[in-house]
Amino acid sequence: MVAPRLVSQDESVPVHPDQNPRHPLVIFGDHRFCAGEALLVQRMPGPHMHSQIELNFVLEGDMTYWFDGRELTVGKGRLCLFWGMIPHQVIDRAEGTRFVCLYVPMSFFLGLANLTRFRDAVFRGAMIEATELRPYDHDIFLRWREELLAGDEGLTEIVRNELTARVLRIERDGWRDLREEGSAIASLDHHDGERIENVERMLRFIAENALDDISADDVGRDAGLHPNYAMTLFKRAVGLTINQAIVRHRLDTAQSLLIATDLSITDVAFESGFGSASRFYEAFSERFNEKPTAFRKRMRSKGGAPSGRSRQ
Repeated sequence: MVAPRLVSQDESVPVHPDQNPRHPLVIFGDHRFCAGEALLVQRMPGPHMHSQIELNFVLEGDMTYWFDGRELTVGKGRLCLFWGMIPHQVIDRAEGTRFVCLYVPMSFFLGLANLTRFRDAVFRGAMIEATELRPYDHDIFLRWREELLAGDEGLTEIVRNELTARVLRIERDGWRDLREEGSAIASLDHHDGERIENVERMLRFIAENALDDISADDVGRDAGLHPNYAMTLFKRAVGLTINQAIVRHRLDTAQSLLIATDLSITDVAFESGFGSASRFYEAFSERFNEKPTAFRKRMRSKGGAPSGRSRQ
């Protein structure tokens, strides 16, 4: 069973895990608005990651995610969203569970005004749930899905505007982090398109290159920015330093590899982009308050069996 294929106007095709033997668990989709073809929810064989923000509206039944080390269940009529670069996996669902799954680019959230705490929570790994649903949500999410799948540029722009309004209502009406945590940071002005574009480019570069030997200077250079300015801009928008974001992505990848492969801890460290096993142990223990071996054992005891794939 594979992750749902993403559909959009963009001609780029998401990389399926089996097509990338070096990092088999990381899926990078395109960076535009798109929708999942499948309505029927299926269990996933292992955690995966993608670059967009993901919105899920459950039409029928309920589904349980493994999400950043937690098990979170979302039921009928609930609306959740999260950043796809946080490792996630559907580990269980009631028979016949159906949902609408939409994917939106990072720039969508970076460009929204007055969502400082909301955006901060998303980029820090929250699973956001809307606390107040609208009577039209069921029908409009189905319509958005159909219109995105149609590939019509005009319809896609309409969906963008309508979805913007819906997200703004979530922030205004109330929301909660299903992990029960959150924080606040400064924000970019939503009119500053160039800075938003630069931040998105830096986030994208990190997502696609963090497993290699990159530095904060490399991230800024790719965006055409002076390193000091790049670091200031990134911290203001995302709430993490560039180096913290790089390490976070490596740790997120390591979590997925620990659960879904039989790689040794040392191999996990190097496949995740850490230069040494000792640095990996230190960073992993600092973030998750347990050692990688203990994490793997705990997740395996909950049924997170490996996929059988290992480094050749």
